[in-house]
Amino acid sequence: MSRILIIEDEDSIADLEKDYLELSDFEVETENDGQRGLSKAIEDDWNLIILDLMLPGIDGFEICKKIREVKNTPIIIVSAKKDDIDKIRGLGLGADDYMTKPFSPSELVARVKAHLSRYERLVQSGIKSNDIVEIRGLKIDKTARRVWVNGEEKQFTTKEFDLLTFLASNPDRVFSKDEIFRNIWDMDSIGDIATVTVHIKKIREKIEVDSSNPQYIETIWGVGYRFRM
Repeated sequence: MSRILIIEDEDSIADLEKDYLELSDFEVETENDGQRGLSKAIEDDWNLIILDLMLPGIDGFEICKKIREVKNTPIIIVSAKKDDIDKIRGLGLGADDYMTKPFSPSELVARVKAHLSRYERLVQSGIKSNDIVEIRGLKIDKTARRVWVNGEEKQFTTKEFDLLTFLASNPDRVFSKDEIFRNIWDMDSIGDIATVTVHIKKIREKIEVDSSNPQYIETIWGVGYRFRM
């Protein structure tokens, strides 16, 4: 049974999320304090974490950052903060998804299932001989989920690695943001294509010599992105 941690200071929201997830056969625990939630997230084993941003003790942005320093556990941010800058910041810190309150509990369950399904497939895929892609100084070990740029290893979040691997495995093909979102997040974008833009920016900062003049991931204006051979 998958274990889910909800870090949320509004008890009514936490209880509603917990009830719907338990009805879908998940084991769920809640924590309403930021510092205690961070400790529980790092010290225990979880399959997924649902994280509010406005918390007592320590905010959700800092919690997300500290979790990502030690774990690749999928993180879904749920917040009343609706500004794009908050979504961009959360995703940039390594969150896998961002949902704005109020939202449908059934949509939350659907997104939880999608993230868990994809993460489990990725974890289980590492039993074969290593599958490696090498292009002009960029080396991607798809099996070990490691990336080197000109011999220097770079650290990637789960979704950053998935997105880079997807594009590099389909060179010279143009993908729209909607197509990328469906392939990487296993769901329709529902207006969340800014998520793709944020992840592309973070990837470029790690693999490009000059991220403003990218040599690997090319923007096709009005269409989407293409990985150049």
